[in-house]
Amino acid sequence: MDLEDLRIFRAVVREGGVTRAALRLHRVQSNVTTRIRQLEQGLGVALFIREGKRMLLSAPGRVLLDYAERLLDLADEARAAVSEGVPCGRMRLGSMESTAAARLPPALALFHRRYPDVQLELRTGPTGRLLAEVAEGGLDCALVSGPVQDARLTAIPVFREELAVVAPAGHPPIRSARDVRQRTLLTFEPSCAYRQRLEAWLAADGVVPERVVELSSYHAMIGCAAAGMGIALAPLSLLDAHAGTVSVHRLPARFAETSTVLATRSGNVGPAVAALVEVLGIDLQDAPERALGQAA
Repeated sequence: MDLEDLRIFRAVVREGGVTRAALRLHRVQSNVTTRIRQLEQGLGVALFIREGKRMLLSAPGRVLLDYAERLLDLADEARAAVSEGVPCGRMRLGSMESTAAARLPPALALFHRRYPDVQLELRTGPTGRLLAEVAEGGLDCALVSGPVQDARLTAIPVFREELAVVAPAGHPPIRSARDVRQRTLLTFEPSCAYRQRLEAWLAADGVVPERVVELSSYHAMIGCAAAGMGIALAPLSLLDAHAGTVSVHRLPARFAETSTVLATRSGNVGPAVAALVEVLGIDLQDAPERALGQAA
């Protein structure tokens, strides 16, 4: 068993099967299958329960996954420690989907040009889930909605955002939550900071949603709003590409204004994360060490 075996094993777990893991690792499927079989034979246990094309972790597999995560993290730390501060190895970046779509592409393109030895893994999700992954070591850093309240984390302000209500094209002006005609909310899961803010805006006017529909992407969310299914909340930076298909309604500043912060584990800004901070144009000398308060 070597680190590459563990890397392949972890990829199969994360991707839910050999086919997607092979694509992620840029390997042929048969090679991934063979390496998993050899790993199982070497350990003398079945790491997966195979149900057709599905591969579910067995009890020994869950034990190995915990060790694999720690060993691979240690290997990355060791590589960074001996590289004299030169960014290299793997960096696991989390991001809200809106930030990944509207803000990150130019920054990541620049990052890849400057630091080709860093293997960047980008995962999108809602603020609550991403913060939990950073705190537990599953991510090196994440772009989330601030402020952040967790003594284990450092939050560095990166972007200012203005949130707006998205409704079908032609919807009358929305000056308060009582003006909303279709009171179905199109949102992400409950740990989404923007969902919590939308619910707070409605509650402030005593409006109770008739229904909540949870979606997994802004593309679907805005498409459903355009079709008249309900309303959503999104950053203005994301909405330029959808001009004409939906109506956009500004909110009072206390609900509209928010910041996107880069959250890391306190004291864990390694070379790769520091390089990302540089590319994003953040001055660490001016940035506060920790942004406290309840996540929006």
